[in-house]
Amino acid sequence: MSFFATWTKELSHALAELSFSPPVAHVYNPLVYARRAHLEYLDRFGSGTKEVVFLGMNPGPWGMVQTGVPFGEVELVRDWLGIDDGVDPPQDQHPKRPIEGFDCSRSEVSGRRLWGWVADRYGEPGRFFERHFVANYCPLAFLEESGRNLTPDRLRVAERKPLLAICDRALERLIAHLAPRRVIGVGRFAERRARAALESTDVAIGCGLHPSPASPAANRGWEERWERDLAEAGVELPASAQD
Repeated sequence: MSFFATWTKELSHALAELSFSPPVAHVYNPLVYARRAHLEYLDRFGSGTKEVVFLGMNPGPWGMVQTGVPFGEVELVRDWLGIDDGVDPPQDQHPKRPIEGFDCSRSEVSGRRLWGWVADRYGEPGRFFERHFVANYCPLAFLEESGRNLTPDRLRVAERKPLLAICDRALERLIAHLAPRRVIGVGRFAERRARAALESTDVAIGCGLHPSPASPAANRGWEERWERDLAEAGVELPASAQD
């Protein structure tokens, strides 16, 4: 069994031991129902060591929840990454947030911005993944009864602490395997968790503005701010593939 298959399986088993109370109404784990798509992403693009790992928080309802790929906006995952299968929706779903897999017609704005930037800057997936990788800190998505997304930092403390402990260990193992020089948190939460999980390593930690449309700053020229943040964190970018 490959490192990624073992890592995914053990992480899912550890997370399955957790329980969550209201306001959490549903918990989605795409490492389970989108396992085949997720492993295709890991095995195809996670081979070898990396220079930079970009770390997100957790799955978005129209991104990784649907495709099993971090920031996995359906169109870009299907047409640019070339992953278009491997999602078997579970029976227990939130009625307002169905898992439609690659048939989902909604677009994940954060994923469209992030992967759209990668596609514009690097052109071909191989050029990006030769030196970089994108992962999520927590693979679970939490939904309230209303269908609203609940981020991990807003969970009850008693339920958040064991979740963070599991995700910290999983991140430490992933980074040891990929051996990057830098981890860039996509947003402050991911940066803080990377610093906590990797404090005993010599990996440099940085942060870039999250592309969420909920962020006024991201809606005022996210790409320019993102590239400025990366430059300040010491990440070298190639000339745009569009030039």
